[in-house]
Amino acid sequence: MRGKGCGLLLGCLVLAGCGGSDTRHDLRDRPGLDGFLSGYVERGAYPFLYARLEDQAGNLIYEHSAANPALLEGPPLDGQTWFRIWSMSKLGTISVVMDLVEDGVLRLDDPVARYIPEFASLKVATGPAGENLAQVAGTLYGPSGPAESAAAETCPLPLVDARPGMTVADLIHHRAGFYYGITRVKCLDELFLEEDLTQATSSDDLILRLSRLPLIQQPGEDYFYGTGTTVLGLVAERATGKPLATLVEERLTGPASIEGLQYGLPDGVELLPRVTGDGGTLRVFNGEEPELFGAGVPMYSREYPLNLGGEGMVATADGYADFLRLILARGTLNGHRLLEEATITDMTSPHTLTDNPAGYNGYNLWVNNGRLPDGRQGQGGLWIGGGYEGTQFWIDPDRGFVGVVMTQVEAPPPAASGFIEAFREAVYDRLLVDGQPVRPESAAD
Repeated sequence: MRGKGCGLLLGCLVLAGCGGSDTRHDLRDRPGLDGFLSGYVERGAYPFLYARLEDQAGNLIYEHSAANPALLEGPPLDGQTWFRIWSMSKLGTISVVMDLVEDGVLRLDDPVARYIPEFASLKVATGPAGENLAQVAGTLYGPSGPAESAAAETCPLPLVDARPGMTVADLIHHRAGFYYGITRVKCLDELFLEEDLTQATSSDDLILRLSRLPLIQQPGEDYFYGTGTTVLGLVAERATGKPLATLVEERLTGPASIEGLQYGLPDGVELLPRVTGDGGTLRVFNGEEPELFGAGVPMYSREYPLNLGGEGMVATADGYADFLRLILARGTLNGHRLLEEATITDMTSPHTLTDNPAGYNGYNLWVNNGRLPDGRQGQGGLWIGGGYEGTQFWIDPDRGFVGVVMTQVEAPPPAASGFIEAFREAVYDRLLVDGQPVRPESAAD
């Protein structure tokens, strides 16, 4: 790997990534913000919440934890507590892949079949009249509830050959045709769950299982969220001959001195219980609820043979905040440059969902424009992401800080609706930058 140090002092000063930032952040009415966060736990929206804000230099701006003792026993949560982060793994995988692109190991326009020839003969499922199933899946549930669709209920589905040309960029942008087992298209979901991907015994076995599944649309057609980043990690493994866990250590966490973001738990660490709000009330997961991956879930021991690039990492809030600070500083952390500034710019530029009234997608980063679900205008220009069990993050490039909110709940109950937007707005109502309120007209509760 080529050297990517900070280089000229001028570059370090411009990016504010080699030393720190002189910007001072503070929060007025911290008790009010604590109460706002704790209120969601007390109302049964979440089993627990832990929030952490750090500035670009790694200074702690805010942290608070709250837990329902009936669902979570043990010591209070803190920045060193380990969490399943699911899709928050995706940004780590993409960052490693973009490092490989910068080093010439991969190209964004490389065909995926160059590295995974098992995908050279993929099929695409269609509706009985040739319907695009990605579009069918996207319209099944509307304001009035489930819609009827012959294409969603017909089994078996017609299959056609996938067009050649699926690229590495298609995997990054969820345009390759991969999906999770929650499309609501009966046959696709049943086939996906039967393959039980997390029970694969190796990366090669995982590729074999994926190769037996039809795509939901032709490669390159449109955005459809799924396991494309998992396949991206497999491409990185094939291109380098190294497990993704090793690539993360060698190219990201090791050189950037990030502790608390990895595959496989440290010895002696037990993960927090899985909780679901399915049915409207929180309860400990009993294993009978529907799963994103079917009967299996990613496993987190060091011996687990899969490094699922889209779902499989674990992290502490402190460790993930450090990683986010690398993105915030345009690719630099602790004196190490992982990615060029131009790469970060591309990762946060419009690529998909560009006609959405609330923002657009970059490289699996949602860039919002501040439009809130209730139509009000909130804080915009944020780089946002999250994970299946309710973990959330945002990066504020204008004010130079990052936020991480951790929990572990699948299918949050209705009481959780709108939480992360409301919490972010509560933060900005109280945020001081160099002693000046971000919203001078706002009074903290």
